[in-house]
Amino acid sequence: MRVRYFLAFWLFVLSGVAFLDRTNISIAGLQISTEYGLGNQRLGWIFSAFLIGYAGFQVPAGWLSARFGPRRVLTFGVMSWGIATVFTALLPSTISYAVLFLIGIRFVLGAGESVIYPAANQFVARWVPVKERGFINGLIFAGVGAGSGLTPPLLTWLITHHGWRAAFWFSAIVGFVVGAIWWQRSRDTPEEHPSVTREELAEIHDGLALKEGSSSEGENKISWRAILHRRDLPALMMGYFSFGYIAWIFFSWFFLYMAQVRGFDLKSSARYSMLPFLSMTIFCLLGGMLSDRLTDKFGLRTGRCGLAAVALWLTAVFLVLGSQVHSPQLAGLILAGGAGALYLSQSSFWSVSVDIAGNNSGVFSSMINMGGQIGGAVTASLTPWVAQRYGWTTSFAIAAILAIVGGICWMTVHPERPLLAESSSEEHLLAR
Repeated sequence: MRVRYFLAFWLFVLSGVAFLDRTNISIAGLQISTEYGLGNQRLGWIFSAFLIGYAGFQVPAGWLSARFGPRRVLTFGVMSWGIATVFTALLPSTISYAVLFLIGIRFVLGAGESVIYPAANQFVARWVPVKERGFINGLIFAGVGAGSGLTPPLLTWLITHHGWRAAFWFSAIVGFVVGAIWWQRSRDTPEEHPSVTREELAEIHDGLALKEGSSSEGENKISWRAILHRRDLPALMMGYFSFGYIAWIFFSWFFLYMAQVRGFDLKSSARYSMLPFLSMTIFCLLGGMLSDRLTDKFGLRTGRCGLAAVALWLTAVFLVLGSQVHSPQLAGLILAGGAGALYLSQSSFWSVSVDIAGNNSGVFSSMINMGGQIGGAVTASLTPWVAQRYGWTTSFAIAAILAIVGGICWMTVHPERPLLAESSSEEHLLAR
């Protein structure tokens, strides 16, 4: 096996653990809310606290990943979110102002988890040839669906038999183990890894050949001016805001929606809550493969932008249909289809960051990801408020409108124009 494939697989595992840690509170939400007397609105504040911490530290996480490399930064991040999860399990049931402590802990957890995808994107920029980036990003983000999909039945069993705190102890232990393995097996560059063969190193170097107009000096430093002047960066941030808003309806509220609105018991709700995340896993991998094939055949605009736009528009259709059908079982299936359609576009957001920014992709992708997490923070608190006053159909309709907007944003993105090449052209014109 190529070393880069193993490391990409381990990033898939880390991605799964990250979402185990961030969605465990939604599975344990009913028990935590009862124990501390919270209610859905305060629970929404706790969900939002994670996302505010996550979004607020995206740019520092991108800078750290570029400065210190994905190995050290990601290991530190995994250990920090394991510690935050332990503190959640240790919080006494008799403590006053429990909601404030939970908000603080989840904020710290979000800050710790902020490093995972900027660091993973930095790994892709350094290790993965252009022709493999769609699939590798699809594999990494398939961990989102896998981690979130395994969470409901596994944590429901733990909560049922051992209480909600056991779910957090389990999450923390798994995080410490996979973080230690990442530290032991990974390196920041292929040249540093003792197991990389000459053949694989040649494959990587050939696939990472510098694009016309870039320079080794530009590759070794963060081009802040070029990043901030990139015209399609706001479109990508808005597109990922839409993506994050929709995704976090599933991560934060889908379990409770199936239990409270569709009338499923705890076990049935856990089973149906698996479906969107299994769909995410399958379609994330499929989206990555489709992106690479379409890119190879039709170019980056079609392979990255066209696929993402169509996927988001399909998501809007599924959300509207799923929220209006009367059958709870059929609603679960259709909404799961919407989650899958959404994740067809996931690989494009991250692959296009590397296509555009190269070794600046840690910072560039962190800005895009910040938009997505702001969207998630908004939906974590806004969705229950809208549902309470106007119904869940309206909540899903708002998400569908954002999906349409996100697809339109993708039509303004130009991954075929690399950041450094564009910057070099501007500097040449200024010099003249």
